[in-house]
Amino acid sequence: MNACPPPSPRRVTFPRYLSALTLLAASACASPPAEQAAPASPPTPAAQYLYLWTAASDSTQPDFLAVLDVTEDSVRYGRLVTTLPVPGRGNGPHHTEHELAADAQLFANGFASGQSFIFDLRDAASPRIAGQFGDVSGYAHPHSFLRLPNGNVLGTFQMQHVGGAMLAGGLVEMTTSGTVVRSSSANAPGSRADLRVYSAGIVPALDRIVTTTTDMDKDTPSSRTLQLWRLSDLALLTSFQLPDGPAGNEGLLSAEPRLMADGKTLLVSTFNCGLYLVDGIDGSTPSARLVSSFPQKKGTYCAIPAISGHYYLVTVPAWNAVVSLDISDPAKPREVSRVSLGKDDTPHWLSVSPDQRRVVVTGYDGMQHRVVIARFDSTSGQLTLDQRFKEEGATEPGFRMDNKTWPHGGSTKGVPHGAVFSRP
Repeated sequence: MNACPPPSPRRVTFPRYLSALTLLAASACASPPAEQAAPASPPTPAAQYLYLWTAASDSTQPDFLAVLDVTEDSVRYGRLVTTLPVPGRGNGPHHTEHELAADAQLFANGFASGQSFIFDLRDAASPRIAGQFGDVSGYAHPHSFLRLPNGNVLGTFQMQHVGGAMLAGGLVEMTTSGTVVRSSSANAPGSRADLRVYSAGIVPALDRIVTTTTDMDKDTPSSRTLQLWRLSDLALLTSFQLPDGPAGNEGLLSAEPRLMADGKTLLVSTFNCGLYLVDGIDGSTPSARLVSSFPQKKGTYCAIPAISGHYYLVTVPAWNAVVSLDISDPAKPREVSRVSLGKDDTPHWLSVSPDQRRVVVTGYDGMQHRVVIARFDSTSGQLTLDQRFKEEGATEPGFRMDNKTWPHGGSTKGVPHGAVFSRP
């Protein structure tokens, strides 16, 4: 039935009344207005987590991976989510990969036991152990793990045992499940027996790898050696030395190579607080020159760096700080910021979040059982301490690991070392 019949043909003598009536009828017969949509709610931020590879202070308790909620604007920011214990005791949790790869498989070494673990973090809040390995192809004590362009993992192994002798280790390429693909020895003719492969920088654009050579157990003259490899077949090409600077020892204890954003320029740090620019790695006669250095503090070491854009971040124990350098000109780095920690804090490890806005820091002494986060402005290089990353009732920022009853059981004091953020 038509609820709005056509207008009557009867003449109406009141024009103004008719106009008003017509407007009213038109309004009544019009389709009802669509219900106005409610304003869209802001999207719920994706959950973000922080993974802490942690040693148990009590040798009767297992080492473990701790998971913290670090979702921005969450009321649970900085709270413990869960822990995952690993087999064995006294593994000595040390380095993980420096950032979580896209496949969410995290390689982590237990340097004291020689055992390494593969954590599956695809279910970000519920990690599981996907694999475990020790010596590989005769190589022992892996130290660092890095991703290759093909998605496989490159492990630096400190040493190898040959005929009862302990010799220089080498490089091992593995799948993400830990299966060996190939390996290559660092024990070239003329190499010292005390040379130990420590970490590596991969330069795909130049088909090169550069490795450092610090021994985890003791300081040796070999530790100023850098080795140059061909990426495509892991062939060892040559070795060269880091020169000293004004302090007379900056070149010793080669530490961490880091590739700049141009994909070709490599910087190498030393634990003796030197920073070197490597030249000529695409040729046969590479070299390195000291471009910056920091004060040294007895019994401590400048340690883990990271590059974000044109900024170089590094821990400097003599200043109890994390320092940001502008490396737009890598031959002339200049400090733009530093975030100072407590006078008893010795920062060691750092890792940058995928969005380049936060830096997690672990360390020794006053930081032995404590983790902090710094805020980072990737446009200016400025660093500030994240005051929100603080436990309820705490007087200082950070997450403490010496006052917890752990989800996996026990209340041993935790000693975190490797730490990385989850991926979006």
